[in-house]
Parts: sequence; C-alpha cells; structure tokens
Amino acid sequence: MAKRRKQARNTTMRHLITKLNPRSPISEQYRTIRTNLQFSSVDNEIQSMLVTSSGPAEGKSSTVANLAIVFAQQGKKVLLIDADMRKPTLHYTFRMDNRRGLSSVLVGETILDESIVKSDVKDLDLLSCGPIPPNPSELLGSKAMERLIRDAKGYYDLIIFDTPPVLAVTDAQILANICDGAIMVVRSKQTEYEAGQKARDLLMPAKAKLLGVVLNDKEQKKGQYYYYGTN
Repeated sequence: MAKRRKQARNTTMRHLITKLNPRSPISEQYRTIRTNLQFSSVDNEIQSMLVTSSGPAEGKSSTVANLAIVFAQQGKKVLLIDADMRKPTLHYTFRMDNRRGLSSVLVGETILDESIVKSDVKDLDLLSCGPIPPNPSELLGSKAMERLIRDAKGYYDLIIFDTPPVLAVTDAQILANICDGAIMVVRSKQTEYEAGQKARDLLMPAKAKLLGVVLNDKEQKKGQYYYYGTN
C-alpha cells in the first residue's frame, strides 16, 4: 500500500514539472506554448479556454495543469476547473478534496467562492469536478455554467477548463460554445491522424476559436512538447 502511494505521488510530481522543475527543457516548452497562445489571441482577449483531446491517455490533464501553472507564474490570476465530470483527475493531481466542486456549484448546492481551493502555486486557484453527476453534458451547457464563467471572469485573468475527449462525448463541444478559445492535445505515435482530424473538425463549428494543437511526447533534444498553431 505504501509503495502504491509513493508511486502515485511520484507520478503526480512528474505531471507538475513546471512547478517542481521550472528550469527544465519541458517547462520551457510549456512557456513557449503560453507565448504562442498569447500571440494567437493578440486581437481578441482570451479569458476562458478549454483543453481537450481526441481520445483518452493523450496527456490532456497533465498539459492543462502545467499550462495553468505557467500562466500563474507569469503573474496572471488563474482558475483551473476540472470539467471532465466523467473521469476527473484534478483532485488527484493537486491532492485536494473532491466532495464539492463544479457539479455542486452548477446544481446550486454551494456557491463558487466556497468551492474554489487555493493551490500552493501563487495566483493559481482550483475548482475540482465535485460529485460525478448523471447528466454532465446538460450541466456544462446550462445557464448556470454561463453564470459561473461570467462571475469567474470578474475575479480571474484566465479560466482554464479540463474537458473530456472530443470523440468520446459532446462535453468539449458544448463548453467550446461558451469559452473564448480551445486547445487540443494529441500524442505522438498514439493519436491516429483520422481521429485528430475528426476531433478538430468537431471543434471548428463551435463559437470558441481553436487556438492550436499541442503535440505531446514527441522526442526532441530540447524537450518533449511543442506547439502547432492552427487557424
């Protein structure tokens, strides 16, 4: 049991490399992604964005966590929300309570201020998934979600959502209609070209601007992550 806990802790530490080793080549690549995102939205301020993938196990949740950290390290006030109300991971990554969170706020059981948790990264706040609901898609497309985003924009420079894979469920597409931008993560040697293209095509009609694609686990001399812009 102790060994499993240690392994889980080590996995979490690797996931948050921008916090634990900000000078590493991979951390530098996350900062490059941050810069490219800022250039891509120079004419239209991006205050809310979602991160998704075409399928599972493509590195979406670790990517979104590290992106949130590098934006906070830049001095922006960031709120990271776990909107994957089917297989949430944020509470594991940051070792936080998940008894209340996004779902609790959306159904009116609690208010946003009471559910947000401050992380140990300066300027980064967290909102976990909360209890898994029977109707995630309906909650994400609700007026309550629109109010939550509107209220959060009054306090935060950037709101980032971790959402389920595009090809699995419609959640990311629904949320993309009320966010300012969207990012898709694909994994080198795993994501099939057709799957990535189909996921992109599903996101394109949404109101949110598709800001780009993060290619994950691509071996390079200077790191394992880099960014492709799309328009």
